[in-house]
Amino acid sequence: MENTANRELRIVRSFKAPLELIWEVWTRPEHIVHWWGPHGFTNTIHAMDFREGGEWKLTMHGPDGTSYPNRSIFREIVPLEKIVFEHFNPNFITTVLFEKQGEMTQIDWCLQFETAALRDIVVKAHKAGEGLKENLERLEKHLRQVSGLPS
Repeated sequence: MENTANRELRIVRSFKAPLELIWEVWTRPEHIVHWWGPHGFTNTIHAMDFREGGEWKLTMHGPDGTSYPNRSIFREIVPLEKIVFEHFNPNFITTVLFEKQGEMTQIDWCLQFETAALRDIVVKAHKAGEGLKENLERLEKHLRQVSGLPS
C-alpha cells in the first residue's frame, strides 16, 4: 500500500457532542454556512446536493473582502461514518471519518493532494494547516451554540 502521508493534510479531534448532531452540522447547508472556513470567513452556499455525485458550490469570503469560489463533488457518503468529496482547483480529495466514542465523537479529516508539491504549495499559500485547525474551532463553537452543550 502506498504511503501518502507526504501528500496529506490531516487533523483528528474529538468533540463532546453526539455523533448525530455532528453529522447534521456537516451535511446541512444551514449549519455549514456558520462554521466553514478559518476565523473571520463567511460563506455563501450556492448548491449543496448532499448525495454521491452531487455538487457542492460555495464562495468563502475572507476578512479582507476577497472571495474564494469552491467547487466539490461528493464521491462517497456512508451515513454517520464517512464523507468523501473531490475538490477542484486546487485538486484534492477530502475524507472525513466520524466515530462515536462514548459521549464523544471523533472526526478524522484528511485532505489528500495529487502530489507532495501541490500539498506544500496549498499549505504555504493558503496557510491550510492553520485554516483546518481554525475550521474545527469554529465547528466546536457552532456545536455549542446549537446544542447548548457546555465547553
